[in-house]
Amino acid sequence: MSNRETGNQLDPKWDDKGLITAIATDFVSGELLMVAHMNAEALAATVATGEAHYWSRSRGELWHKGATSGHIQAVVEMRIDCDQDAVWLKVRPAGPACHTGQRSCFYRRLLADGKLDEGSDAH
Repeated sequence: MSNRETGNQLDPKWDDKGLITAIATDFVSGELLMVAHMNAEALAATVATGEAHYWSRSRGELWHKGATSGHIQAVVEMRIDCDQDAVWLKVRPAGPACHTGQRSCFYRRLLADGKLDEGSDAH
């Protein structure tokens, strides 16, 4: 095992585009809110401000979650996975996580027939 896997230093394993996966969950309920990506700038901004910042792949720019909508994600705790290519943010959301207005981006269930269902039970 490498020092990245067992050491105590942050050493993100960026992909070929300079990104790592970022997962946000509600600190209180544990509900999965969203999956996004971070580059070094987004990770540093998140650590520095205590608010979630991501890298928008579609816009090609740093994205401060809630900067325009007011739906800030205050970071309570951050974790990094064993090989440091994914980060988990436990947040206190100030509104919906999804751009559709849904609390979570994972508001639809995939049914056995291949259709999607907007079930209210996220479990």
